[in-house]
Amino acid sequence: MLPERTLRKEVIEEFKKLDVPSISDAMDKLKLSGALYHIKAVVPDTYVCGQAFTVHYIPNGTIKGTVGDFIDDILPGEVAVIDNNGRDDCTVWGDIMSIYASQHGIAGTVIDGVCRDINVIRQLKYPIFTKGTYMVTGKDRVTVDKVGGTVSIAGVQVNPGDLVCGDNTGVIVVPFEHAEEVLAVAKQIETVEQQILQKVRSGMKLKDARKQTGYHTLQTPDSEQ
Repeated sequence: MLPERTLRKEVIEEFKKLDVPSISDAMDKLKLSGALYHIKAVVPDTYVCGQAFTVHYIPNGTIKGTVGDFIDDILPGEVAVIDNNGRDDCTVWGDIMSIYASQHGIAGTVIDGVCRDINVIRQLKYPIFTKGTYMVTGKDRVTVDKVGGTVSIAGVQVNPGDLVCGDNTGVIVVPFEHAEEVLAVAKQIETVEQQILQKVRSGMKLKDARKQTGYHTLQTPDSEQ
């Protein structure tokens, strides 16, 4: 990761305490888009939170390149974010890469495409989020075109250093430049939701608890309230 795009460790640790829906609501309030539509956890009950290491694939031409050697350059704690143009007819991640990633502290993988060897991945409980699974290899079909540049995942632009958070509900990407702002708003949202739960547990009606705490406008941009 470039030093100028490295988040403070404590910021990432605070994000790890948040639910992805709270981060999504905070992004809505700040008029930021980052939800990755149809990208889902391959292994249930896994969580990923780390800065993006980006990779872009293109279809093979007459000259064939490599498909996974970039993994040696991913730092511990980073998330491999792979743009395979949404292809679901060939994979760009499997068991060997998952084993290597687990051994080297890579936080997880997000693919605009599919993966394979999910039995091994599930045994490892490796956090990987994709459009699905398929058995056909990407070797001889696609090649790495770019590492460390801007990619598109499910129509969302992702840059190196952006924060990637994913759980059972899906994956969201927080732009590096807005990470601390999103964190502050998301923490505020979770605080209000906990207040609502406390009021309901004490016997208050849900509609009254929501009204008292301003629940219905938690994610609404200030300019639209």
